[in-house]
Amino acid sequence: MTPPPRVHPAWIVLGALTVCMLAGSGLRAVFGVYIKPMEAEFGWSRGALSGAAAVSLLLLGAVGPFIGRLADRWGPRSVITWSLFVLALGAIGSSFVEHLWQIYLTAGVLMALGAGGVALTTGSTVVARWFEARRGLAIGIAASGMSAGQLVVIPLATALTVWFGWRTSFLWLGIGLLILIVPVGLGLIRNNPEDRGVGPYGAMGPVRTVAQAKATMAAARVGVAEAAQTLPFWLLMATFFVCGYTTNGMVLTHFMPHALDHNFTAFEASAALAVMGAMNIMGTIASGWICDRFGRRVPLATYYLLRGVSLLFLLYVWNVPSLDLWAALFGLNYISTVPPTTTLTANIYGRYSVGELSGWIFFSHQVGSAIGAALAGWIFEWTGTYSSAFVSAAVMAFLAAGMSLMIREEPLVSRPTAAPAPATS
Repeated sequence: MTPPPRVHPAWIVLGALTVCMLAGSGLRAVFGVYIKPMEAEFGWSRGALSGAAAVSLLLLGAVGPFIGRLADRWGPRSVITWSLFVLALGAIGSSFVEHLWQIYLTAGVLMALGAGGVALTTGSTVVARWFEARRGLAIGIAASGMSAGQLVVIPLATALTVWFGWRTSFLWLGIGLLILIVPVGLGLIRNNPEDRGVGPYGAMGPVRTVAQAKATMAAARVGVAEAAQTLPFWLLMATFFVCGYTTNGMVLTHFMPHALDHNFTAFEASAALAVMGAMNIMGTIASGWICDRFGRRVPLATYYLLRGVSLLFLLYVWNVPSLDLWAALFGLNYISTVPPTTTLTANIYGRYSVGELSGWIFFSHQVGSAIGAALAGWIFEWTGTYSSAFVSAAVMAFLAAGMSLMIREEPLVSRPTAAPAPATS
């Protein structure tokens, strides 16, 4: 008999997935760094550039259900590698724009399509297939890659912009993605544990064959039409809508110009985003650990409650220490909603349905992001300040806390979880 590997392959796949999500989310999130430089070079308005961000955020979510369906049926490996290539193409193309419609095409469309294939939809599909135990912790680690993307890529993009200009910054980030990250996804990520001759991490019983795994997937999949007949699905969509509205839409898109408008320097603002990214990593991993041990509904409600409080605190930031303190508080619950939302989806509807259903839930997240990004830009043009926008985000977060407590954690749809293993003699 071949001895089992000392390190389960699930952890290697998880590491590669985390690196890909780090690069993908980090590159997609840098647009706020380029708003002021593009305003200065082209004279485009804040509202026009916010529209490009809104298109990107909306399209990022709109492709989620289709990406998830592809990942469920064909496997996430090829989806991730092709998506990284498209994301790099969009970044490189953005470095050559001369007209407003071109930035809508490159940063708004191509980068959104690419980032959508390296987002939570495919990430949760990989984790759900490879992990039976420690699923909350695993999705927390993968989601922390999104946080680390802010920590690494946004300061890097800011430094490249200050030193060489925003065009060179876009160009080298795209080239780096092609050279460094695409080979990681192609070489280390696998669709199913059965492809490596092992079972999911923590699974009991004999290892299934590839054919048995495919048969189980077909029998266990829950479609969106069936899930839409249950209340938890709509509550998960509603709360994740608020998550997008309050984070990617309001803060990630508009924090940098908001800080610059309040006399913070670009490096002070990017340093605060780095603090936020570092706390994201801690908060997201801790959230996964908490979900594995104490459930998901109450922690999810707590995260939204704390987010609302921190958004109100942003209105009273007055100097660099208070800015960094706010970034630390907000960062703790920025992506901490991902582990409970994703593991609730897997536990209620089954791990072979996570891709498609998470795609729809993530779509609602990006609808909220797009509305938040566009609304904040319009509010700024009308009032000259983001205060009303941030207050609206706080109110939405408090409402999401209440909705989270209404989600039932029990499985509502019965499906087989494993194909019977053949008898051995």
